[in-house]
Formats: sequence, structure tokens, C-alpha cells
Amino acid sequence: MLDFLNTLPGALSLGLIWSVMAIGVYITYKVLNIADLTVDGSFVTGGIVAAVLITSGMHFILALVIATLAGAICGLITGLLHTLLGIPAILAGILTQMALWSINLIISAGKSNVAVSVYSNTVIFSQGLVGDALWKGALIIGLIVVILYLFFGTQLGASIRATGNNQDMARAQGINTKFNIVLGLMISNALVALSGALLAQYQGFADINMGKGAIVIGLCAVVIGTAIMSKISQNFLVRLLGCAVGGLIYYIIFQTVVFLGLDTNLLKMLAAVIVIIFLGVPYLQHTYGMRIKKHYQNKKIVKGGDTK
Repeated sequence: MLDFLNTLPGALSLGLIWSVMAIGVYITYKVLNIADLTVDGSFVTGGIVAAVLITSGMHFILALVIATLAGAICGLITGLLHTLLGIPAILAGILTQMALWSINLIISAGKSNVAVSVYSNTVIFSQGLVGDALWKGALIIGLIVVILYLFFGTQLGASIRATGNNQDMARAQGINTKFNIVLGLMISNALVALSGALLAQYQGFADINMGKGAIVIGLCAVVIGTAIMSKISQNFLVRLLGCAVGGLIYYIIFQTVVFLGLDTNLLKMLAAVIVIIFLGVPYLQHTYGMRIKKHYQNKKIVKGGDTK
């Protein structure tokens, strides 16, 4: 048990880093009501761009900013494919993701793996120091949540939320829904790329395959966090924090599976099962709960009629 507790700080550090990505997924999945599959590609783009820039001697903060902007461009491409060319959002994300595979290889000069400088003063996380990653990761999450909460409280942010809630009604109110969709996708993928850049610095390298299944992990964190935090409050700030909570819980589960010695090849399947459970159980409860309730109500009516 003590060995397991010793591994938890590392899992929590990874959970915080992936929580940044989960917040990005939340913006498209919950706020915009769009299934965006650009994530698997933009996550890698952020990691590759940051790794290449840091290795070339650029300061890690500037590298993070450029990596984040690169992610925003990925979202811009998906948004334009969807809004200007009329390509369905899910297909637009897949097309962008496919293109990013080649683009990421071009950025990395054809290498599938790019090492990040090992000097601690050239990266945001001192590699090997879990405690350093924990407090810095928590600080980054806190800043992102506060900034997003303030932004989505503005007129522009509220119009993005209105677009995701009901596009027809938003257009009727004079809101430019196409612009809002593109902007939302840019913000989402910017956060996803930032997460990829942070992960590359934390683990000391960026890999062309590091984004495989990222959307599943992000959805897992969003679904878990939403299910838990919705019991506390429906406040937008609480729901954003829920993404971070979901990311932490996911990686605690992940670490538990690894510690128990289960086949690591089954981890992606486990993530899919977790999403199915958290999405399916509430639906079953609502659907069959309503039927059972209606059944008993009908029985009471019939019984009452008989007594008369």
C-alpha cells in the first residue's frame, strides 16, 4: 500500500497536465456541443512545436506561447472547414487531424521523437521533481480556469455559450454563430496544444504518437468531472474545475491498474469503458426510472379506481 501511495504524486502530476487538455475538450463537447476530433493531432502539434523550439534554444515560456498559438491555428482550420465549406464538424476534425500527422513530421524534421533539453532551467517543470510539477500544474490549472470563467462571463463568451446551446435561437438574436464556432474551436485546441507542450516538457520528449487516444482521455476526464461536480453545483466555474478533478481521478484509476499489474494494453479499453459507464448509467437511470415511476403511478390510479 505504501508503494502505491508513493506512485500517486506522479499520477496526480500527469492528471493535472492532461486536465488542461480536458478543459479544452469541455469547451467543444459541452459548451459548443461539437464533437471535435482535431484533439489527437493538435495535442501532438503542441508537444512537437514546444520540443523543437526549446531544443533550438528558445525560452520555454515563449515556446509554450507559440505552441498554444499553433494549437489555435489547428482549431481555426477545423472551424473554417466546418463553417465555410459546410463539412460536418466531426469529419472536419478528422481531416485536420490527418493533415496534422504530416505537418507534425515536417515540424520535427521527419523525426518521430524529439527530445527536450534536460536542463531544468529551460523547461517549466524540473524533470524528475514531481513536487515541482504538482504545484506548478495546479497553478496553471487555476489560472486557466479563472481566465476562462472571466472570458465566458463577457458578452462574447456568453454568445459562444448561446451558440452551443441553441444555434437557431442565437442567430435569431443577431449572433454570428459561425464566428463563435471558429473561435471556440481555436480556444479549445489552443488549450489542447498547451497540454501537449507541458507534457513534452514533463516527460522530456515529444513523440509523434503521443496524441493517440487523447480525445478518449479528455472525454473521460470531462464525463467523470461533470458527473461528480454537477452534484455540487451547476456553476460554470465549478464545471471547469470538474474537468481538473476528472483528470486527476482518471490518472488515479490509471495508476491503480498499473500497480495491480493488469495488462497495460487494456488501458485504452478501460478508458472507453469508464466513458460508457458515466454516460450510459445516467441515461438508463433516467429512462428506466421514468418508466418505473410511470408504471407505479398507473398502478396507483387503477387501484384507486377499483376502491371506488
